Amino acid sequence: MENFSTIDEILNFAMKNEQEAVDFYTTMSEHAKNQEMKDVFMNFAGEEVNHKARLQKIKDDGSFEYKNEKVTDLNISDYLVPAKPHPDMSYQEALILAMKKEKAAFSLYMKLSTKTDNEGLKSVFISLAQEEAKHKLRFELEYDEFILREN
Repeated sequence: MENFSTIDEILNFAMKNEQEAVDFYTTMSEHAKNQEMKDVFMNFAGEEVNHKARLQKIKDDGSFEYKNEKVTDLNISDYLVPAKPHPDMSYQEALILAMKKEKAAFSLYMKLSTKTDNEGLKSVFISLAQEEAKHKLRFELEYDEFILREN
């Protein structure tokens, strides 16, 4: 795990991770066989682009507003077998993959928040974790609505 000494280093690291997520979802969209899956993955990529832009704004403005929010966790992804990306993915597999990716990002930022005594850095990490938790919740709600309720 990387060591950080400034907020800019943290933000650069976080933006790099967000760009990797954008690239991943964009690639998945390009390889999807049907338009519905292409649209789903491009929507996921758009979410990550917005997240990266928010981080860039924090870096450019030099200010950060931390809101301690409680994000509900439906824990749906805890009970699902991880999906591997492939061109013929179903909507269900795509949602599972997205939930697992967002959960991993949440865990990373929470772990990073425990690695610093600097309250400003800790707040940035916790805020980033909350953003990832919101994304995961969105995918869990979608899964609950369109997968679990159909079965």
